Amino acid sequence: MNILFISKDLTGITLACKLAEEGNIIKIFDIDNCWGKKIKRPLIKFISNWENELSWVGKKGLIIFDYSGMGEIQDRLREKGFSVFGSSGLGEKVEDNRQYGQKIFSVLNIPIKPSKDFYNIDKMIFFLRNNKGKWVVKQNGNFDKTLNYVGNLDSAEDSISILKRYKKILNKDNIYFDMQEKIDGVEIAFGRYFNGTEWVGPICMNVEHKGLFNNNLGPKGEEMGSLVWYDEKENKFFKEVLEKMTPFLKKTNYKGYFDINCIVNESGAYPLESTSRLAYPTTQAQMSLVTSPLGEFFKALADGKKYDLKFKKGYAVLVFIGTPPYPYKNNSIYNSPDGLEIYFKNFSKEKLQDIYFEEVSIFENSKRKVYKICSKSGYIAHIVGVGKTIKKARENVYENIKNIVIPKMFYRTDIGLKFEKEDMKKLRKWGWL
Repeated sequence: MNILFISKDLTGITLACKLAEEGNIIKIFDIDNCWGKKIKRPLIKFISNWENELSWVGKKGLIIFDYSGMGEIQDRLREKGFSVFGSSGLGEKVEDNRQYGQKIFSVLNIPIKPSKDFYNIDKMIFFLRNNKGKWVVKQNGNFDKTLNYVGNLDSAEDSISILKRYKKILNKDNIYFDMQEKIDGVEIAFGRYFNGTEWVGPICMNVEHKGLFNNNLGPKGEEMGSLVWYDEKENKFFKEVLEKMTPFLKKTNYKGYFDINCIVNESGAYPLESTSRLAYPTTQAQMSLVTSPLGEFFKALADGKKYDLKFKKGYAVLVFIGTPPYPYKNNSIYNSPDGLEIYFKNFSKEKLQDIYFEEVSIFENSKRKVYKICSKSGYIAHIVGVGKTIKKARENVYENIKNIVIPKMFYRTDIGLKFEKEDMKKLRKWGWL
């Protein structure tokens, strides 16, 4: 099958490679128009204009969008008869505009905690001085997730301090933050695939680990790891939250993956945000769990059909591997990993399938495959371990990581541990599991 992949920052490169390995013909367009010059992968062809490829992909092929920002274009392509897997105009607005998302949740009788959006940092500081407490500061949209901050002081002085810093360094005409009072409980996300009229496949449960260091310490940014598993039953998480989104997704002709991240306690599940697109790195974890051909599955969803998705029972533990300067941008040549080679010890072909390389080029020579980092960011790879228990999945992923050698690499060693030891018991006590 011909598949046209349209990507923003090439987060979907691992999925594109997986689809190519299934035998699909992949052409990928990256909006930033830079990755085609940097990254090299077997079986993947980069293109400079996706619209010129519409006749190539045709109505029998598949178009995949892997990010928010082109929902209305996806709507128009569907109207013209193309099979499109991704989001929709209003669907992605639920993610990109937090206040709109909270309004939709409220209208659909999903319990929410009050939040406020701001376009002016002085007004945010004024609000915190007059509404003391622990507040979560989040940038709206997908500007820079390292700006997000979870307050720890009842006086809100720590949040005020970081906002003063942002005022000095941010463009005052490009500020859009959301603030929500901190909620006590267990943070957990759950998602499912939607085919335009109904939910398809199992419910994907996902525990994110956003702190840079163990015990969730350090700056929050992209995920440092995830605990992921599938639930075949329409569990309480689905019935209390996700299922209520059905009329909205149906009305907006949404065809793709939809996920809601919540704080859950004995009183209820309170949405923090939604993901109206393929969720990374959850998708990488799902690639290690799913045994059905993903291209075939996505095509069925884009065409509004049902599909019996086959998958492994148990858990997937995913760990992010990075190098300096991640998670920050740094132009120093001393911190750049660009050009470093990745080495392996005692790796079988089967285990390599659970390594998802990000900003890495792969070359074939007469003796072996060569893996080289091809960017300065330090965003290197996601490693997955699968097991019937969380403990076994953790053992498998960290055993895999021991066989990878990258100069200055770092990663968290506690992915899934807190949920296994503490949070799972709380959710069972509260009747969620």
